[in-house]
Amino acid sequence: MNELPAFFVSHGAPTLAIEPSPARDFLVALGRALESEIGRPKAVLVFSAPWETSVPTVGMAAAPPTIHDFGGFPEELYRLRYPAPGAVEAAGAAIELFAAAGMTAAAADSRGLDHGAWVPLRLLFPDAEVPVVQISVQPELGPRHAYRVGDALRPLRERGVLILGSGSITHNLRELSARPLDEAPHVTEFVEWINEQVERRDTEALLDYRRRAPNAVRNHPTEEHLLPFFTMLGAAAPGGLVRRIHRSTTFGSLRMDAYEASVRRH
Repeated sequence: MNELPAFFVSHGAPTLAIEPSPARDFLVALGRALESEIGRPKAVLVFSAPWETSVPTVGMAAAPPTIHDFGGFPEELYRLRYPAPGAVEAAGAAIELFAAAGMTAAAADSRGLDHGAWVPLRLLFPDAEVPVVQISVQPELGPRHAYRVGDALRPLRERGVLILGSGSITHNLRELSARPLDEAPHVTEFVEWINEQVERRDTEALLDYRRRAPNAVRNHPTEEHLLPFFTMLGAAAPGGLVRRIHRSTTFGSLRMDAYEASVRRH
C-alpha cells in the first residue's frame, strides 16, 4: 500500500454523531473520498484530546469498547456503539517506534475509544471494519512533544496506517453561544493566524503559538484539544503538503476546521 495521508479534525460536541452540520457532512464526504481514491487503510491510529496521560499511552485492546465520556446529552447518543476491532499490530508497531525514537511510552490493555475517537470515525468509516488504535495526549508536555510524537510515528503512514488527530482548532467551552453561526472576532483572528502559518510552512511559529498567535489562551485555556493538530504536523512528511480542507463554526466560538498532511510535495 502507498503512503497514506494524515489528518487533523475538530470533533466538536458529541452531538456531531447525530445532528446535521457542515462538519458532519464534511467527515462523511471525506470518508467516501478516501475509500474511492486510496481504498481502506489497514488501520487508523487516532490521537484524541479527551485521553490525557503523562506519557504516550497506546490502547492495545483487541475489541476496544465505546466510551460515553460525556453527560447531559440526548439518550440516542448513549445507545450508539462503534465496534471496530483493535489495531493490535499497529499498536505494537507504535510502541516499537516510540522506543526507536528514545521516547517513553506505555500500553493500556483494556482502554476503549472515547468520543473524540469514535464520533469522527463513525462518520469516516461507518461500518466499523477498519481496525483502530487510540493514543493519548500529554498536555503537560506541550506542542513540541506532540510534534515529536507525530514525527516518531510517521513511518506508519508508509505501512497503510492512517494517522488521525482529533481535537478542536478552538476550544473554550465557557464562550459557547446560543447563536451558533455568529463567529466571535477573536476566534476568526486565531484560526486565520494558524492557517496563515500553515500556508507559510512556518512550523516554528506554530509550535510557539501560545506566545505569538492572537488570542491564543482565550481560544485554548488549556492545550489538550490543540495537541492532536501538532501531532498531525509532526507526522507530515518532509516537504509534504499540509493544507486546510474544511472550515465551519458551531456555537459561535467552536471552530470545526480540518487539515490534511497529504502525500503530495510542494
